[in-house]
Amino acid sequence: MKEIVIISGKGGTGKTVIAASFAVLAKEKVIGDCDVDASNLYLLLHPEIKEKHDFYGGLIPSIDLEKCTNCGRCQEICRFNAIKTIKGQTVIDLVSCEGCGLCALVCPVKAIQMKENHCGEWYISETKYGPLVYARLGIAEENSGKLVTLVRQNAQAIAKKNNLELIIVDGPPGIGCPLIATLSGANLAVVVTEPTLSGIHDLERVVKVAQHFGVKTVVIINKFDINLENSSKIEDWCRKDNIPIIGKIHFDNIITEALVKGLPVVEYSDNKAAKEIKNIWQKLEDLTN
Repeated sequence: MKEIVIISGKGGTGKTVIAASFAVLAKEKVIGDCDVDASNLYLLLHPEIKEKHDFYGGLIPSIDLEKCTNCGRCQEICRFNAIKTIKGQTVIDLVSCEGCGLCALVCPVKAIQMKENHCGEWYISETKYGPLVYARLGIAEENSGKLVTLVRQNAQAIAKKNNLELIIVDGPPGIGCPLIATLSGANLAVVVTEPTLSGIHDLERVVKVAQHFGVKTVVIINKFDINLENSSKIEDWCRKDNIPIIGKIHFDNIITEALVKGLPVVEYSDNKAAKEIKNIWQKLEDLTN
């Protein structure tokens, strides 16, 4: 089983556009969307949900007001100022709360209990391109790394059950915990970058993270023609660090049109950008075979 993850050092580089096109072009595969904080691959692949599961991560406090004596002990020890007295009742502000559990520990009447926090949902679905596993984390919720791992594990289980030897993962942007959870154990990281100053900076950071975990890395320069000077800088940096550039994609309004229609670009059009993505996929197949 081989796992290709499509990642980027920053958002907005076109990572999901390219991942959706790879989902169209690849045969006998499972698709995973590990950008759980802002999942959007489903908008292009239009899945039919087969299974829906709740995701719980971390603990949050809950007060039994019938037991609570409003002694103020929990309020005194809360260093996050998340506990207040409003109209004579003890109230916990869950936005400020960090879930440390100290309030429950010191409550003399055990009026506070720590309960599992419902953070989001994850789905097993079917698309016309193949099985898709994805998730939606709630607004401002945490434990996205744990949810990423859950998505990957289920994608791998489906691949094993159906004798599918390829998993294509749309990864999260950035270099934080969700990316690390996406990269660990992957066979190949495809980094999508753009020729901007922030694109160059974040490319360097995300490649170093992938190298730290021993994941082979290749680069795609999206919209390379909007700044040829910066594209040249990216090529020079990749050459110096022996990182293959497997393709460059022209800027094209057809891609925006495809997004508006809710279609992967290689399915919507056979223009220059679509052909470039197809050529990149052919190189990836050669690399992974």
